[in-house]
Amino acid sequence: MTWPQSIFTIRPLDFLLILLMNLTALPLMLIWTAVGIFLFPVLFLILKVATRWNAEQITRRLIWVYGRGWLATMLPFIRSELIARKQHKIKPPCIYVANHLSFFDIYCLAVLPSFNVSIAIRNWPFKMYWYAPFMHMAGYLNIEKMSWKKFSQSAAQILSKGGALLFFPEGHRSRDGQLQRFYSGAFRLAAETGFKIVPLCIQGTDEVLPPGRWWLKPAKVTIKAIDPVYPKSYTAPHDHRLIRKNVKQMMIRSLSEMDLNKRMGNANEPRSVWGS
Repeated sequence: MTWPQSIFTIRPLDFLLILLMNLTALPLMLIWTAVGIFLFPVLFLILKVATRWNAEQITRRLIWVYGRGWLATMLPFIRSELIARKQHKIKPPCIYVANHLSFFDIYCLAVLPSFNVSIAIRNWPFKMYWYAPFMHMAGYLNIEKMSWKKFSQSAAQILSKGGALLFFPEGHRSRDGQLQRFYSGAFRLAAETGFKIVPLCIQGTDEVLPPGRWWLKPAKVTIKAIDPVYPKSYTAPHDHRLIRKNVKQMMIRSLSEMDLNKRMGNANEPRSVWGS
């Protein structure tokens, strides 16, 4: 998988579409972000009165709506879809693990059928001051600032209340589109708590905005949910390592199939399309 690193190597018609995207989609995204921040207190209070959700659940719902709004602003340029054979099997409580290709991976995960998702992430996203307060309110977990004991307790609490926890087990964006080394946190948590793992394979966000490029490019984004992995079926010592190995192999196979289907133009799997 390769990415054009210079905008001057692109065909004229594609260049015009990219220019239009960057002149319209980026300002719309900034406007949507400002509107979301402005309306958040009012919407939070309304949902607090109208529902029995706690503050974390309300914030996650509003973040999910924000993500859906972001997808809407990108509709002329990005078509997003979720492939899932049985969507009820991928709903929380569960542990999502996804490959990481782009800064926009998290935005595109708004195609998931559930809003009640917290994220286990590294420290640097918490430095984005316009997002950080909402990340804290939503119960996002800073894996670089917590001991394993504190992290596992917080994560188990999220899962036991019916939520989901999302991990990018590579720990950083892939520079070549291939799966990198997996860290063990998600799989150790699954082995300790017994909650299922739902692997998510992301394709296409590296065309929108790969690492090292500053401009956006139109693309089709696909997120495929693989059948869940149940930790209780593993009984060997150091179960989480075997779970990690098996999940990674499942994702490698699935991503290879997705790449082949993309080249062949196949469309024979159950899909939930945003912006078709």
